[in-house]
Parts: sequence; structure tokens; C-alpha cells
Amino acid sequence: MTIFARMKKRLVISACVLLCFCLDCFGQQPWTLQRCIEYARENNLQVKMEEIAVEQAENSARQSKWDLAPSVNAGLSHNMSWGRSVNLQTLEIIKNKRSMSTSGSLSASATIFQGFSKANSIRSNTTSLKIAEQQVEKIKNDITIQITRAYLQLLLSREIERSAEESCKSTEEQVKRTAQLVDAGSQAYSTLLEVKAQLANEKSQLVSASSDVRTNMLTLIQLLDLPADVAASFDVMAPDSTASEIALPEGTASDIYAQALDLPQVKIAEYSLEKSKYDYKAIWGRMLPSLSVQAGYGSYYTDGQSGAFFTQFEHNKNPSLGFSLSIPVFNSLSARTSARNARLAVENSRLTLQMQKQSLYKEIQTAWNEALNAYERMKAAKENMRSIQESFTYTENKFNVGMMNATDYNIAKTNLFKAVSAYYQAKYQYLFELKILDFYKGKAINL
Repeated sequence: MTIFARMKKRLVISACVLLCFCLDCFGQQPWTLQRCIEYARENNLQVKMEEIAVEQAENSARQSKWDLAPSVNAGLSHNMSWGRSVNLQTLEIIKNKRSMSTSGSLSASATIFQGFSKANSIRSNTTSLKIAEQQVEKIKNDITIQITRAYLQLLLSREIERSAEESCKSTEEQVKRTAQLVDAGSQAYSTLLEVKAQLANEKSQLVSASSDVRTNMLTLIQLLDLPADVAASFDVMAPDSTASEIALPEGTASDIYAQALDLPQVKIAEYSLEKSKYDYKAIWGRMLPSLSVQAGYGSYYTDGQSGAFFTQFEHNKNPSLGFSLSIPVFNSLSARTSARNARLAVENSRLTLQMQKQSLYKEIQTAWNEALNAYERMKAAKENMRSIQESFTYTENKFNVGMMNATDYNIAKTNLFKAVSAYYQAKYQYLFELKILDFYKGKAINL
């Protein structure tokens, strides 16, 4: 092997190792909310099933268009017979003679007019395709909301876990300080026991918080349907901004409603109404007279005639052309009953559309109200947390110099943890409500 060949081989190996390293590092990077949503929308099995339904609807729409094409059929037959037969030229009876005949035909038929029934069927199937496409988008939106809720719930549990860890570290330091004061005779031994009891309680809170993190992590992984190798290194990325830096969105519930009318659930109801109208027209069209045309061409050969095979086919050709008019007179009123039911289906679809719009408006009103309430709760929780933090700092200083007993100190420490947890819960609930409003506005959900 030459020097250049060895250098080339080393470069290729180095490039492969570097590429694998980069891919491995990329795979271990924390996932953003946007990446989680995109992955779920692309890989969710329910979405894939609905996409198959879209393909089936495409096939039906395509077939309904081909139904306008003429029907063409060709036939070819060959027959042999024994026994008595007739000479077609002399009409004499021939006994115990084998006879053969060959015939061929080509026919076509097409409906010229049928009350535009097929045309409306095409429109109906095309609208069904639009409905199927919107169903896919609706499922993707539902998954987006589920992923967002699970993602924020995981971030919340991590905030509480971090707060519990900090509280445990603070109490561990306090245990050390109290032990020193007890050794110096400045504090009673019972004080040390009470502080240790507080530490044990906070460790229990930390275990519970860590358990919530694992549970919420598992929930998100299961929603994403991650494979085992990806789930093993899966992690999420906390947002750069906090809810306290985000003001209330501008506008009103009515403004958001006007932007939300393009959501899939509304489009599905609109397309369903449109489809029901086409179905009604198609059924009504079948009650009208229909005009069709038929054309055919045939010929035959038989050994009962003189002449070569192709000569007979030329002489025996039989072209045909015909028109037929079908007028429905009475069919047990089944067609009229179907038409009445189709008209009622139109009215039902119209009411369904109105109900969907009303339901959407109520959902937006509720979401807007929940966002306002969450914002106010977050502000109140933040003020309460700051006040309790200041109060606890004062309490801790007094406890450190022996001016406060351990019971009051433990109560203050517990109240501080509750206040911090309440603030985090209010913050992430507000973030979630903001994302819901963004969803109704048609904006992409991200942090």
C-alpha cells in the first residue's frame, strides 16, 4: 500500500469517527418543545393511520372521475358442435358433421345525462378528501396540545425538584450549625433533633419531587412513542424566558375566535355541510330521466359458409349504434325517501357547523378567562413567595443567634417551600394557557 493510500484510508476513518461522534452528541442534546411536537406529528401511529385514510379518499375521488368515462368491453368466442346442423347457405340439414364458428365483438356504452348525479358524486368524493386531510390536521393539533401539557408538566416537576434540593442543602447546613451551637452550649439538644426532623421531612419531599420528574418524563416519552435507544438518553430543554416576563396577550376572546375559524374542527364541519349538499344533489339527479348511448361492432366466422376466415369476418360484420332513455316512474318511493333523508342530512350538517362554531367560541372564552386567572394567580403567588422569602431570612437569622425556637423555624421553612411550589405551579399553568391561546390563533407552539 502506498503512502498516499494509507493517508487516504486514515482520513476516511477519521472522518467516520468524527461523524459518529457528532451524531452521538446531537442525539444526546436536550429536546425543545418544538422538536418534540414535530417528532410526534411525524411519527405518531394514529396520524399515520389517518394519512392512510387520506390515500383511500384520494382513490375514491379519482375513481369517481373515471366513472364518467365510457364502459368498453371486447369479446371473442370459438364454438365446436357435432351432430345435426344446418348449412347456412343452402339451409340443408347436415348429419354427423363437426362444425365450428368463431365470433368477436367490441362494445361501448356511456351515460350522456343522469341529472348531473355523477358530477355531484365527484364533488362529494373530492370534499371527502378534504375532510380526511383536515382529520389528519386535527389529530396533529390534539397531539400538539398533549405534548405541550406533558412538556410543561415535566418542567414544573423539575423546578419543584430543584427547589426541594436547595431546601435540603440549606437544612443540612442548618443541621451542622445547630450541632455546633449545641456543642457550644448555646442551643438545647432538642433543637438539633427538631432541625433533623425537618431535614428528614424535606428529604421525603425531595424523593416525592424526583418521583414526579420520572413519572412526567415517562409520560412524555410514551406520548412521543420514542424507541428504547432514544428514550435512554432523552432529555428536555428548559425555556430561556419565564412566564413572569410575558405580559397578557392583546385582544379579546372575539378577536381570537375570528382567527380560529380556520382550525380543522371548523373546516371539517364546513366540508361536511358541503358534502351533504352534493350528496343530496346526486340522489336527486338519479330521480331524473337518464340518457345513454351504446355502440358495438361484431362479426363471425363459421365453416357452414364458404370463404376464408378473414373474408367471412369482413362480410359478416355487424356494427350497431343505439340510444336509450330511462324514465323513473315508480320504485316504491325509495328514491324520494332517500332524497328526503339527504335533505335532512344537509340540515343536520348545517346545525353541526353552528354547534361547532359555538363550541369553539365557548372554548376560547374559557381559555381566555383561564389565562387571565392564571396570570393573576401567578402574580399573587410571586408576591407571596417574595414576602415569605424575606420573612424566612429574618426568621433564619433569629434562629441562628438563638432568638427563635426550632418549631417556628421549621414552620417558616415549610411555608417557604409551599410558597415556592405554588409559584412554580402558577407560572407553568399560565405558560400552558398562553400556549393554548397561541394555538387558537394559529401560531406555532414553542417556548
